[in-house]
Amino acid sequence: MEFSRSDKFPVIISLDDVTFQLQESHDFEWLRSLGHVFCVFDEQDSGNICFGIENDGQKSFVKYAGSKPIDFSGNPQDAIARLQNAIPLYKYLKHSNLITLVDYFHTDHGYAAVYKWFEGECLHSHWSFPPPAKYTHPESPYYRCKNLPVKNRLVSLDAILSFHNFVESKGYVAVDFYDGSILYDFSNDRTKICDIDFYRKSPTINDMGQSFWGSSRSKSPEEFSLGSPIDARTNVFTMGAIAFGALGGEMDHSFSKWEAGKQLYDVALRAVSEKREVRFESVNAFKKAWDRAKRRTTNLRLS
Repeated sequence: MEFSRSDKFPVIISLDDVTFQLQESHDFEWLRSLGHVFCVFDEQDSGNICFGIENDGQKSFVKYAGSKPIDFSGNPQDAIARLQNAIPLYKYLKHSNLITLVDYFHTDHGYAAVYKWFEGECLHSHWSFPPPAKYTHPESPYYRCKNLPVKNRLVSLDAILSFHNFVESKGYVAVDFYDGSILYDFSNDRTKICDIDFYRKSPTINDMGQSFWGSSRSKSPEEFSLGSPIDARTNVFTMGAIAFGALGGEMDHSFSKWEAGKQLYDVALRAVSEKREVRFESVNAFKKAWDRAKRRTTNLRLS
């Protein structure tokens, strides 16, 4: 492992196939025991830095807290605590549509979680395709996903809805779920959720105000309001927002931008109502209405 200085950032670290930047030096020699580092995701504001590791032909995804990534403004100890607290979530909410946790451990200066590698691409890969390139560049995962046939996108949404229906059945609510939490495998048309670190046991409330975890593209009104309930109706809004991101105009909920027929549009539009009482009362109810609308939809554009 090599360290060097940069004019823009204090430290540049080179390790196997990757070079990344940190605010200060940090020991990553422990990574060598896991295998060969072939990729890095270092532009996160969560305090985590992530690596792709290969060992005897097997790939793993390693999420690590304890260092100071370039875009992190918080305390590494808080990032360590959040990553540790997330481990029980991946165990209790284990699901075929969620990345698989395989190991977790302390290092001398931090904490690591190891997951089975999934050959998918993040739909909000802001490090490679910051907006507006996310929406316009032909190599952007979001752009490529948005230009898949409607039937493929519906299958992807079903994986997302099925997982969150399961989350709800286990007594939890999704927090900080957005397109950056979604991986899509374009070779095999498979979808997995990659980040549930902030999911909470229900009932819970917004204890952070406007800065409550999440992207403004998929946050409900209550996720901007201190003391508001964060519950099943909140998650219904999020699922509707994700549907508009996949099949419509994202935050533009007009029918003219929608690609999947009027019946599905009506279900999605109800889900993203500003009025909580108008939304479906649960993700389960939303999914049932969504599935009925899919069955009834005719002349759906599938190309």
